[in-house]
Amino acid sequence: MKRRSFLKSAATAFPLALTPSFAFATTHLSDPVSKEAMIVPAGHDRLDETHPGFGGLEFKVLTRETNGNLFVIEHANAVHGGPPLHLHLEQEEWFYVIEGEFLFQIGDKQVKLGPGESALGPRRVPHAFAVTGRTPGRMIIAFSPAGSMEEFFRGASSPQQSAAYYRKHGMELLGPPLNGT
Repeated sequence: MKRRSFLKSAATAFPLALTPSFAFATTHLSDPVSKEAMIVPAGHDRLDETHPGFGGLEFKVLTRETNGNLFVIEHANAVHGGPPLHLHLEQEEWFYVIEGEFLFQIGDKQVKLGPGESALGPRRVPHAFAVTGRTPGRMIIAFSPAGSMEEFFRGASSPQQSAAYYRKHGMELLGPPLNGT
């Protein structure tokens, strides 16, 4: 009888063992902050603010509009260079190139991306980018979850902030920027 009970239990548990772990992941979904569409015209910031430390940075989706699940910016008029090598402790960072040419380093891999191409910088993986083309670059950058990235960009006077400033916003500063030339 004990063997039969064991076999029943094993037969019941076996499908659970085959279920991918992400199926058990909890989500941070909640009711939307607003049920209205949030439209941001081309060339505009969500709140018509300027973010001088990054030249041409426009907030497109604010942290509070997604209950902290997403923060999206457009980085326009990016010229040679970019942020230092860093990693995010809690966020994935997704890049979508609209114009120009960029060199990305994600982990140990370096790749050049142009218009229409994208890359994902997973959390806890070192990454950096630099504009490499002769013309300014433009791309969409999304952070999920948002963490304190919005506050990071509001308070930064340039991409080259101190290691303490990066740590305060859930990142680790690991090295110099990429050489985009």
